[in-house]
Amino acid sequence: MMRKDVNKPKGKTSAYAFFVQTCREEHRKKNPEQSVNFAEFSKKCSERWKALSASDKKCFEDMAKADKVRYNREMSDYVPPKGFGKRGRKRKDPNAPKRPPSAFFVFCSEYRPSVKQQYPGLSIGDCAKKLGEMWSKLSQSEKQPYEEKAQKLREKYDRDMVAYRGGGTYAARNPGSSAQGGEEEEDDEGEDEEEEDDDDE
Repeated sequence: MMRKDVNKPKGKTSAYAFFVQTCREEHRKKNPEQSVNFAEFSKKCSERWKALSASDKKCFEDMAKADKVRYNREMSDYVPPKGFGKRGRKRKDPNAPKRPPSAFFVFCSEYRPSVKQQYPGLSIGDCAKKLGEMWSKLSQSEKQPYEEKAQKLREKYDRDMVAYRGGGTYAARNPGSSAQGGEEEEDDEGEDEEEEDDDDE
């Protein structure tokens, strides 16, 4: 599990995150005994946010700007402990074996080019959303080949890690293999946003 520096300043909170906090507080006041269905609650918050006018959003945007000033001020005085990079995470060894992709990411590497070709104007986020929808529609038997491939890559990774930790050598991965490309680094993508979400809970 990745270590976290507990003294690192809390991440910036976005305008939307402040809005969600407000919605959560409203829900707790109206329904103190009722537990929140996170998926349903998030969907309702998103719909409400989209329906807000620019003037209604302004107060949340002002809160986000003020929090950004707070974050920048605290970060200017923050010095990461030894062994952590500028983002407060332990530095990776560039020679370490690359983490294997999940079955979903193996699927994405295969279908991403065709989705981009079919929808040339699609953003990275929308492309990922479209691939997620395609994946969710697959039956378990249709997902099986990708799960088997991911399992084989996981086994290879485990063998490579044993050799790496033991000071031995491990076979370099084929740089031309799309299933193992840089885009499959699950722990690297969208990390800043995840950090903000974690802070907002």
